[in-house]
Amino acid sequence: MERTEVLVIGAGAAGMMCAIEAGKRGRSVVVVEHNAAPGEKIRISGGGRCNFTNLGAGPGAFLSQNPRFCISALSRYTQADFIALVDRHRIAWHEKTLGQLFCDGSAKQIIAMLTGEMAAAGARLRLAVGAETIERNGEGFTVSTTAGPIACASVVVASGGKSIPKMGASGFGYDVARRFGLRVTETRPGLVPLTFEAGLLERLRPLAGISVDAVISCGRTRFAEAMLFTHRGLSGPAILQISSYWREGEAITVDLSPGTDVFEALRGIRAKAGRQAVSSVLADLLPKRLAQTACDLAGLREGARGTLGDCSDKVLRRIGAAANAWTVKPVGSEGYRTAEVTVGGVDTRDLDQKTMAARAVPGLYFVGEAVDVTGWLGGYNFQWAWSSGWAAGQAA
Repeated sequence: MERTEVLVIGAGAAGMMCAIEAGKRGRSVVVVEHNAAPGEKIRISGGGRCNFTNLGAGPGAFLSQNPRFCISALSRYTQADFIALVDRHRIAWHEKTLGQLFCDGSAKQIIAMLTGEMAAAGARLRLAVGAETIERNGEGFTVSTTAGPIACASVVVASGGKSIPKMGASGFGYDVARRFGLRVTETRPGLVPLTFEAGLLERLRPLAGISVDAVISCGRTRFAEAMLFTHRGLSGPAILQISSYWREGEAITVDLSPGTDVFEALRGIRAKAGRQAVSSVLADLLPKRLAQTACDLAGLREGARGTLGDCSDKVLRRIGAAANAWTVKPVGSEGYRTAEVTVGGVDTRDLDQKTMAARAVPGLYFVGEAVDVTGWLGGYNFQWAWSSGWAAGQAA
């Protein structure tokens, strides 16, 4: 039977970071990864350039039943720390919108950096080796894998969540947590496009492919970014962001013309040029096809739109509401198939926020996406992976 002090399950962002840090402390480390290559989510992220962190990665950008849980790890291993690591490896990067940092070149540079750091720290990487069961064995553990059993003093579960199952994602980490008596919060797809029912899709069909800057709200949460109409519903950064907060049965509100009070704009133009057609004036405030749809949503049929002078304040308010406060109820999301993350996970009440260790099971750790900490779109989830992996690596 193979023996090691630390066994890390999963060679993703969090798992590799943990292995590096544990190895630096002189611990013997083995990392098992069921895929044939490490860091597959890193490889595909950011369009292949890896949005590896965000300059604004503070605790306010993370969802959790305990919003304070992430503070310890994020404050002890910050975005500045990871940027310094990237710089040491001379990987060129650039800042895009909203503090998002991307590689100038390929995301594979980040993977090579991490595997190189693991090798330098003495961590052994075993690819195409899946973990199957974990059993308590005295003060340590015996983990059965597809390559045989491994005995270890500490197990770090860095197996991710359920998002993108075609890459091998599963609920393994949640099963392990339950097996050892830890609670798991409700899990659902996050950072995912939202879908509409067939009737609404038919009405919106002419808009497929149109992208606009919008403000999307769900309850008290709102995001101002680009939104994309698709043949299944809505996507784009603003929608992906709000999807992590949206629950089935809830409505979202969309401001298609942020910064412009469409009702007041139409009313002002009516006073000066009431003979102008409603649709043509609205087309100056919104993309043409979107202006036509806004009229439809306001109940103005093609042949009954007329001029601004024909429209009462009541009608203009309906048009304004369709443009500035379009309220719609999605029927669902595109699910884990396209979700970038899993919302929910191992309950933070059962974990130590400093070490990521299971409070009631000495030697068992959970990091990254497996934990009930989910970041916004834009590099935040990678920062949580680096920070939580680093924290576990100081203790495992």
